[in-house]
Amino acid sequence: MTRNSTDPSSPETALRIGATMALPAILRDLGADPARMLAEVSLDAHLFDNPDNRIAYVARSRLIAHCVARTGCGHLGLLIGQQNDLQSLGLIGLLAKYSPDVRTALRSVVNFLHLHVRGATTHLETSPDSANLSYEIYQPGAEATDQIGDGALATIYNMMRSLCGPGWKPTEVRFAHREPDDALPFRNFFRAPLVFNAEKNAVVFAADWLNHRLPAADPELHGLLLKQVDALEARYGDDLPGQVRAVLRTALLTGYASADQIAALFSIHSRTLNRRLHAFGTNFQSLVDESRFEIARQMLEDSRMDISQIALTLDYADASAFTRAFRRWSGATPAQWRVNRNAASQRNT
Repeated sequence: MTRNSTDPSSPETALRIGATMALPAILRDLGADPARMLAEVSLDAHLFDNPDNRIAYVARSRLIAHCVARTGCGHLGLLIGQQNDLQSLGLIGLLAKYSPDVRTALRSVVNFLHLHVRGATTHLETSPDSANLSYEIYQPGAEATDQIGDGALATIYNMMRSLCGPGWKPTEVRFAHREPDDALPFRNFFRAPLVFNAEKNAVVFAADWLNHRLPAADPELHGLLLKQVDALEARYGDDLPGQVRAVLRTALLTGYASADQIAALFSIHSRTLNRRLHAFGTNFQSLVDESRFEIARQMLEDSRMDISQIALTLDYADASAFTRAFRRWSGATPAQWRVNRNAASQRNT
């Protein structure tokens, strides 16, 4: 372990560095010195020696933001994600690989991703004709959320190709940020319709692929891997605030975020949920406010959605109610915060 690694049982633990292992090589290709970049954000150069080393989500986001600013590469996150696939998910990726079909594989990723990364969540939505696998960041204070989202979408794309073969293609790729100045790298990689300023990052594909049988399916090995994952769940899964944050991100965007609705997902009463959260030093309403602020911040910074649209997305009665809440969280109105943030970003580029 490096000095940047943290206890996997801590809520601050975010992810294996394996998901970002391509960064040093990418920086060298861009003419930058990886060791210097790491030192400039107070990270150990040996962090990338072992893919199982861990880094806090916020620290990883700060590193990516710094690298984007220093290299001027607006699609750095995409480049990182292009090098990832099931293997970058470690044990969770193996569990998916040896699953009987795509649906089971994706359910494993969704259900157990929190053992691989804390700070973001995936969600699988299905209809008779289509399915989408989304990646949503809930970690407070995360930077470069647009870049991280791009990398996650590229990873999902490669993961689906690994599971389904070269015949699989997305029907749409959605980005929770504004269209970049140069979208050509995105078009060249995904080769599918791209939708920017979306509510969340998601890869959309035909639902029929969920029933696709996996060539590497191995019931015995899958069972053994599931036991290992269950053991990790028992050891490191007791982070109720983190689990509620992960659920709230999707719940707020779909209008199912009442205390009773969230408590039902954990098969407990809302009073029990709040009592257990209180033991962690927080409460349900605080987590709701925190999640709303993070979603609003990401939408204001990364997308061109107007204030009233963001208010509607977050289930506020009107833009005025949203503005009052945002001013309480940040000390500024949403419009002021967006202007100040954009100005700061321009100074750093």
